[in-house]
Amino acid sequence: MPDSKAIGSLELYKRLLRYLRAYWRVFLASLLAMVVAAATEPAFARLMKPLIDGGFVQKDSAAMIWTPLAIVGLFVLRGVTSYINEYSTSYLSGHLVQRLREEMFGKLMQLPVRYFDDHPSGRLLSRIAFDVNQVTEAGFNIITVVVKDGITVLGLLGLLLYTDWQLTLICLAVLPLVTLIVRVVGKRLRGLSHQNQHNMALLTQVLGETIDCQRVVKIYGGQAYEAERFQRAAESIRHNGVKQSSMSSLNTGVTQLVISMALALILYFATARAQHGSFTAGDFMSFLTAMLMLFAPVKRITSISQALQRGLAAAESVFGFLDEAPEADLGTKRLAETRGALSFRHVSFRYPHAERDAIADLSLDVKPGETVALVGSSGSGKTTLVSLIPRFYDPDAGSISLDGVPLTDIEQASLRSHIALVSQDVVLFNDSVAANIAYGRIGQVSREEIVAAARAANALDFIEAMPEGFDTLIGENGVRLSGGQRQRLAIARALLKNAPILILDEATSALDTQSERLVQAALERLMQNRTTIVIAHRLSTIENADRIAVMDQGRIIEVGDHRTLLAAKGRYAQLHAIQFHDHSAHASVLGADTARE
Repeated sequence: MPDSKAIGSLELYKRLLRYLRAYWRVFLASLLAMVVAAATEPAFARLMKPLIDGGFVQKDSAAMIWTPLAIVGLFVLRGVTSYINEYSTSYLSGHLVQRLREEMFGKLMQLPVRYFDDHPSGRLLSRIAFDVNQVTEAGFNIITVVVKDGITVLGLLGLLLYTDWQLTLICLAVLPLVTLIVRVVGKRLRGLSHQNQHNMALLTQVLGETIDCQRVVKIYGGQAYEAERFQRAAESIRHNGVKQSSMSSLNTGVTQLVISMALALILYFATARAQHGSFTAGDFMSFLTAMLMLFAPVKRITSISQALQRGLAAAESVFGFLDEAPEADLGTKRLAETRGALSFRHVSFRYPHAERDAIADLSLDVKPGETVALVGSSGSGKTTLVSLIPRFYDPDAGSISLDGVPLTDIEQASLRSHIALVSQDVVLFNDSVAANIAYGRIGQVSREEIVAAARAANALDFIEAMPEGFDTLIGENGVRLSGGQRQRLAIARALLKNAPILILDEATSALDTQSERLVQAALERLMQNRTTIVIAHRLSTIENADRIAVMDQGRIIEVGDHRTLLAAKGRYAQLHAIQFHDHSAHASVLGADTARE
């Protein structure tokens, strides 16, 4: 797996067992139940001697009564202990999966933005939803087989040694060969399990993208293309599954062949001993029963290699994810309040594997309560620059300060509590309208405050017209709302947060004229008495900004208000002329169409 760290099997088990410390009593009860259940098997084989010798050979009436009763008692004991083992194992594995999922989700929220840039969402979903379940196979299911069947094997071997140690040595002679087979096949199965995780992540990614982009798929006729992508991913999973089954079956088949050869020799020599009178019928039946009972647990032990390697590969994936470094947060200062003065000093930033800096030696001061607009062509670094303010990324060089305090000295949670963001790509949750607005101040807001924020965002009218008003579910990412309605909910959320620093990233670029007018009016309310950084392609929306900074290739090449920059006839004037010309041409076309009508 390309993004996980190599972790030894012993270390994986040590880490898994740490999660069981809080449940050691249940785990101990499970182990004791396994031991008792395992001990009933050699005890049953041992009962064959008094049953045959006493009941059939010697015609002992007492043996004919107590031996069957003892067998029934053994199976009752085995049934009770097996139930205790199954219940406790299920209880423990459920808690293990829950704790791991909770830790992984907690880690997910601590990871830096760069991690999400480098890792597809399908792999992340697969890890939390799929890999964690596989960990239980490396945990309790394997422990159950190893402990229960291991004790059973040891007990049966002890009985065999007690009955005839010379014949038993034949059984022991094949163990090194069986161990070698299991180890060789196990390495191959673990590699296949890693590949299966990658294939499952790819399948999840294709599925998620097709669901999220279903409108694009439909309009561009991409159904066949997406079906082919999904088919390739599903084919890889199927092919890998066949390989795993093949290797597991080969392992089991070869192991059983080796064991059967040993059993054949044992039967031959046991029959020869019985003919010479050194074996009683009861001894032979007890030895034969123990030998046949030995076959099943040995088979299960040798067959767990596939589940073991699959589980260990999943545990390696899970713990590799949990070991990822979280966002660097070395800040110690908490800001009870802030004026909103921002200062950029010789800031540079480059994305990994990029050919040039996204931000190059940039310096800018933003006064408290000032509105500064960032304009420039696509790729000039506007969005990257505002992403540095909440520390989604940290600059490679230079420094950024808030009220004279370097951002790196401020606790991230404290810093971000003073920042609100409204972007072109509005993110909403599949919840009620009220819950999406209240996200601005989770757990600290009344219904009246939610209504007031909706009214200030020009959203109250359309909300009250919805079937259940503020309690209406809006669907995944607000799919049941228009673009303007989604934007106004995002503005209401920002209004509710009431942060002193506001970032507007293309908040009106994708709206029609009527929606833009409503959203712009709401934004003007939102921007009052706040330090505001505005990214805009429509220059008409930022003409009233206190200052406009024109960016090009990560640098600020012009700064001034709207009139000053137009008079300078520089890059801003060129951008304005191009937009004004395009707007005039569009208006002329509309006018000509109207005249013809």
